[in-house]
Amino acid sequence: MSSYTNFQKHLQGELAGIESLGLYKKERIITSPQAVDIQLESGKKVINFCANNYLGLSNSPALIEASKQALDSHGFGMSSVRFICGTQDLHKQLENQISAFFGTEDTILYAACFDANGGVFEPLLCEQDAIISDALNHASIIDGVRLCKAVRYRYANADMEDLEKQLKASQAQRFRIIVTDGVFSMDGNVAPLDKIYKLAQKYNAMIMVDESHSAGVVGKTGRGTTELYELKGKVEIITGTLGKAFGGAIGGFTTGKKEIVEKLRQGSRPYLFSNSIPPMVAAAGTKAFKMIDESNKLQDQLHSNTDYFVEKIKAAGFDIKPTQSAICAVMLYDAKLAQDLAAKLLDEGIYVIGFFFPVVPKDQARIRVQISAAHSKQQLDKCVASFCKIGKELGIIK
Repeated sequence: MSSYTNFQKHLQGELAGIESLGLYKKERIITSPQAVDIQLESGKKVINFCANNYLGLSNSPALIEASKQALDSHGFGMSSVRFICGTQDLHKQLENQISAFFGTEDTILYAACFDANGGVFEPLLCEQDAIISDALNHASIIDGVRLCKAVRYRYANADMEDLEKQLKASQAQRFRIIVTDGVFSMDGNVAPLDKIYKLAQKYNAMIMVDESHSAGVVGKTGRGTTELYELKGKVEIITGTLGKAFGGAIGGFTTGKKEIVEKLRQGSRPYLFSNSIPPMVAAAGTKAFKMIDESNKLQDQLHSNTDYFVEKIKAAGFDIKPTQSAICAVMLYDAKLAQDLAAKLLDEGIYVIGFFFPVVPKDQARIRVQISAAHSKQQLDKCVASFCKIGKELGIIK
């Protein structure tokens, strides 16, 4: 008997248990570029309603061309971390572009926003300090907090009364920072940053906002929650990603006060020990930010599409989480029902995914519909019609 045999049996049992509960996650294979119209390995063509491709830039010809030019001029990979020999002019151009976009003082790039959130707390805070985190913050924030020795406080999602209670409790610590998602990715609600800011001022706290699902989406020109609440430049730390609205590739960033960013350059482990993002990604990222700077057309279309879809799906009788973003959480509560609905919608040509524990809390299963500026009205209508057809078959709506 090998040393792995007993552990293998243990894992097989756990996996079988996950599948029996209807919680097993299976990956569908796409054979086309990421877009609103995609092709599956089976050859079936479907309309994509579950990508973070909010502005429809994942297959943008302009970004592809910027990537090709960078491949020719700057090569394929960096084979190094930033402080050794992994910094090109393209990386600095992107950092400057991001700072200008958010109205911040400096920016640092990471391989992903998961790394940005994982590497932000430990270099800045210690056991003398406090982190006050929203209960529904992204897993990357939770993991980043775990890596830091600061005292941890948690407040109920967007609950300002509970936040104030935790701020009062944290007055024993030296420095304190309130941490929140800008848009909570499973529900679609926007953090009440205006109220958070007032409490931060009252209780001498800094603020960190993860704008991954809000940058490019929320606010009149897509600058995120700081634009929505007229707090541009007043938040100490913003993290975000290139993997959603800004082209959908890889890469994350932390932007904010210059001293904070400089301290991260000196001590943030995911930055110091991970390869720089490829030149073509940096070039495409810069192009994406410039495109959004030059025109508000995509944001306007996204907001129009989202308002249209939410109105139609609510009128059909579905239970929808209140949303202020491009995320529309259609609540099913039961994990198997969410998977059954998603599977039947795929047969109708609508590509969505059921979300269930541990991605969302138990008994809070849902289908997260994500709207893109690239969706046509006809595609939105087809999606609603398909939800209605299958929803009636499964007894979800009358």
